[in-house]
Amino acid sequence: MSTLNRLVLWNIDHTLVDVGRVTRDAYAEAFQRVIGRPLVRLAPTPGRTESEIIFETLAFNDVVTTDDHLSAFFDALAEAFASRRADVRAHGRVLAGAREAVESLAHVPGVVQSVLTGSVQPNAVVKVTELGLAGHLDLDAGGYENGVYSKAALLELARTRAGERHGARYPEAATVFIADSPRDVQAAHIAGSPIIAVATGSATEAELRAAGAERVLATLSDTRAVVSAVADLTRI
Repeated sequence: MSTLNRLVLWNIDHTLVDVGRVTRDAYAEAFQRVIGRPLVRLAPTPGRTESEIIFETLAFNDVVTTDDHLSAFFDALAEAFASRRADVRAHGRVLAGAREAVESLAHVPGVVQSVLTGSVQPNAVVKVTELGLAGHLDLDAGGYENGVYSKAALLELARTRAGERHGARYPEAATVFIADSPRDVQAAHIAGSPIIAVATGSATEAELRAAGAERVLATLSDTRAVVSAVADLTRI
């Protein structure tokens, strides 16, 4: 891979890690705290932002939403997750090949890695830190759920942040998103960047190809294939 300024943005849940059990427990605690009764049904989470999950969960549980619900839920969810750091280590797992892919890309000259996630920033940081992936990720350059922007807009924001932090330019074509859902494919294309889609979430390889992903991998287990895909998709 030749030396060019490239930005690799990783989705976290179901791409790098699986912390589903902890997420469910944290949502149950946050719901109880904000709404005052037990959570009965949690909305589907793949490829969605925290605000989408929260609002649909509230609807599923017959809660009439107000303007205050989202910020209150964000705060409660962050506190619930922070108190479960040990659970993330005990029950979470790094998906096959993820650690090796991140480490290999970290040694490629000109590559900066960060995250683009539907999680709020505190929870995203807990996930990658407690599972030992944070060392090669510039988390201050990432795009996180903030209740305002779509994932596509957050991708653009991450490009800007990375450029400011590293004194480099990261055009759309030099930025690649690695994620696992058709919704992520759509977000990348809206933002004008290619995507490597991995079938480690709920979507199949066929569904990811149908969504228009430039490259589809079954998993991240083939490190050489991941690094090669980043190189091929960001030749500018």
